[in-house]
Amino acid sequence: MAIEVVSASMMTSDATAHIARCVGGDLWVVSWLPGRTLSGAQALAAMTIASTTAHHRDSPDAEWERIEALARELGLTGREAVYLVNIENHELRRTAPPHVRHRE
Repeated sequence: MAIEVVSASMMTSDATAHIARCVGGDLWVVSWLPGRTLSGAQALAAMTIASTTAHHRDSPDAEWERIEALARELGLTGREAVYLVNIENHELRRTAPPHVRHRE
């Protein structure tokens, strides 16, 4: 379970498909927290939660304590963070398809 920073602009993990992307300065977006902009430290905490959740489905107490502490950095509880990691499927590695406008 390793988190890798790619070209100082993206964080990935070998344990999860979730990623974090730098959007300028020390501002990051994380795939499982759409609509939020985080600091680099918060993005690392978010990626660690995603990796830990993917790696340890039934986390022992020590892992839960770690998840809870990291989630507090994001203003979430551990349960909220794990829930969001599991339900969000935003794929930020690919570019979005072009928007097609339908005329009536």
